[in-house]
Amino acid sequence: MRIMRCITENDLMVHVTDGELGSYHLLSGNPYDGFKATLAHVPVRQVLAPVVPTMIWCIGLNYKRHAEETGAKIPEQPVVFAKGPNAVQRPGGPIAIPRHLASEQVDYECELAVVIGKRCKNVSPERALDYVLGYTCANDVSARDWQIKRGGSQWSRGKTFDTFAPLGPVLVTADEIPDPNNLRITTRLNGEIVQDSNTADMIFSVREIISFLSGSTTLLPGTVILTGTPEGVGMARTPPRWLAPGDEVSIEIEKIGTLTNPVVLEETA
Repeated sequence: MRIMRCITENDLMVHVTDGELGSYHLLSGNPYDGFKATLAHVPVRQVLAPVVPTMIWCIGLNYKRHAEETGAKIPEQPVVFAKGPNAVQRPGGPIAIPRHLASEQVDYECELAVVIGKRCKNVSPERALDYVLGYTCANDVSARDWQIKRGGSQWSRGKTFDTFAPLGPVLVTADEIPDPNNLRITTRLNGEIVQDSNTADMIFSVREIISFLSGSTTLLPGTVILTGTPEGVGMARTPPRWLAPGDEVSIEIEKIGTLTNPVVLEETA
């Protein structure tokens, strides 16, 4: 099932699934206890991020070619950091270049996002996918200056600005993606492909990531896990390619869809 969270023309927040000819069917229930499609057609006014995360865990340097392009050693264990829920942005919502703690080095990162569907603790890699509700596209937007030099190498400092975690456009349930480590994943910047890879290049598979995180932390329903980005980030280009107001970033993942966000300068308070 492809689940969309949205605002209707009557200003109601609902979950819907794809119908015929571009229409949407209202879903009854909730994501964690099970949805059923109804016959009711719903006019969609605005698409929201497909989930409201209880927590956002992120994995760094998890694609072999990305680690190589940055000159980093291949990690022996997953590199973990977090984003705050404030960072979530809806499809079509603007990515805001910070003006208060200003950054001139804002970068894009296409990522497969995993959404946990039930309480998960100390699970084996073999059983890890049993706890997945579904998958969506993510952009791990990163202020490299605050991530590396100005933030004292505190990755979360550079990655958890408001709007720095666009998610969407839909949540595809796990039954439709039996192997999350065999999906083409791309980024387009103003229509140009700048990242083009496959989730098979992950150093630690989705199964291994879930197992690793659950070994120390209980993963609650609604936990979102960003699984790393492939090669082609702006930081690694010569010269570097930083996001700027007026840009448009599109993340596309096979079997899920395309997440597109414009880039703007943060508004003053």
